[in-house]
Amino acid sequence: MPTDPRWQLQTPINAIIFDCDGTLSTIEGIDELANENHVGTSVQLLTSEAMGKTGINPDLYRERLQLVQPNKLQVDKLGETYYAHRVPDACEVIAIFQRLNKTIYIISAGLAPAVIQFGDFLKIPTSNIFAVDVSFDANDNYQDFDSQSPMTMRDGKRTIVSELKAANGRVAHIGDGLNDYIAHDLSTRFIGYGGVYYRKNIAADCEFYIKAKSLAAMLPLLLTQQEVITLTAQESEIYKKGLKDINNGMVEINNIQDNYA
Repeated sequence: MPTDPRWQLQTPINAIIFDCDGTLSTIEGIDELANENHVGTSVQLLTSEAMGKTGINPDLYRERLQLVQPNKLQVDKLGETYYAHRVPDACEVIAIFQRLNKTIYIISAGLAPAVIQFGDFLKIPTSNIFAVDVSFDANDNYQDFDSQSPMTMRDGKRTIVSELKAANGRVAHIGDGLNDYIAHDLSTRFIGYGGVYYRKNIAADCEFYIKAKSLAAMLPLLLTQQEVITLTAQESEIYKKGLKDINNGMVEINNIQDNYA
């Protein structure tokens, strides 16, 4: 399984950080809830603005939730919806990384109860999930959210990625939005993901940008050759699928470094 020595990592990654909405799952959770509560158009405009242009902020976060007013049952069910709409090969890729002793994290501006449940389906510990807490009243109606959460702030993911880098050393990070890209320079390797929502402005700035829906290309992009030779036959098929996506132009590679460490 030959790879391009210009971009194949020579030293293993210790941890991998995933965005949730639009990266591990094809849906934007808040937009899904908005559609249920008949405010989809208004909320989707705000989400699109935040993900592609301005980044998230507490005021925008509050505005969306005040429009949506999700109840506890809706938020709890959202975790199952995330999983039902998981992107192709997400479970398999995560399982391979975990077998190779890489710690997996999710950092998300999504609502914590739903993201944690989704993470449970993916076998990611709750302690490795960073999302936004939300509270409900005695009747399970929406009450408030944690406005101090870093995940509601434009530079919030930089804060968390910096902490995870300090704890793990060499980290990789994949995400689809501006809030992800803001932290790109902190990771050993940042991968933009446009398999669900292609964002031209983000793609242009990323060294690696996946356009395929599948996450299989993460394997050749994040495994060393020594790790590749340890893959099982089934795991190797997913690796080959990812390599095929790269070779077929489904991964944009820009300004790569020689002998990438």
